[in-house]
Amino acid sequence: MLDDSEISLLRPPVITIRHAHPRDLPELNDMIRLLAAHHGDPSATTPEQLERDLFGPVPWITALVAEGENGLIGYAILVPLYRAQEGQRGMDLHHLFVRDGHRGHGIGQHLVNRARDIARKAGCGYLSVSAATGNVQAHRFYEQMDFKPRPVTGMRYLQALA
Repeated sequence: MLDDSEISLLRPPVITIRHAHPRDLPELNDMIRLLAAHHGDPSATTPEQLERDLFGPVPWITALVAEGENGLIGYAILVPLYRAQEGQRGMDLHHLFVRDGHRGHGIGQHLVNRARDIARKAGCGYLSVSAATGNVQAHRFYEQMDFKPRPVTGMRYLQALA
């Protein structure tokens, strides 16, 4: 039996990188679940939550999608950041995902390039991304895309508000 990651599909003839539309929410939600599963994390997100956060009265995130002839094959989610001590806007590339069988064809690079464009147009001075410590493949990808590794300093704390 072949693992999906061992299958390489032909590169679709045309890939469109665009902002997500409301009609994309079910497929986008599915891809978010796939990425969570890949990392061994639970996913409780719903299309309704994505609709609120992408298209609601106070849009919280930006989502880009990579669309091939048979549907969505990847996505990126951007979240605004701010360095108050520097007065500098930034953008976090919170998620980057390309479906199995479509990796290695430059789709992730196109998503990152479009994310850079969006961050620049928003007046951002930087784009950040993180990858799990053991995810060497992601580390190589981001370094090849000219991201510079920065050590994590300190702890991050969380307090539930509900």
